[in-house]
Amino acid sequence: MTADEFKGWRKSLGLTQQEAADAIGITKRSIQLYEAGTQPVSRTIALACAAIAAGLSPIGSSASDAPE
Repeated sequence: MTADEFKGWRKSLGLTQQEAADAIGITKRSIQLYEAGTQPVSRTIALACAAIAAGLSPIGSSASDAPE
């Protein structure tokens, strides 16, 4: 996942950087680094993005924990 693809994912879901960070479980600063291309997006983060885009929640969490 490239920096542009990552930013496109976030924007396509209408999430702020903070909301995206909360949804993935990382810091806002990590979001900023991914979007700037300073830090490569790991496979784990890319898979988390795909799961969120598909409307999936972490196993064991309630549906109310998932982003809208």
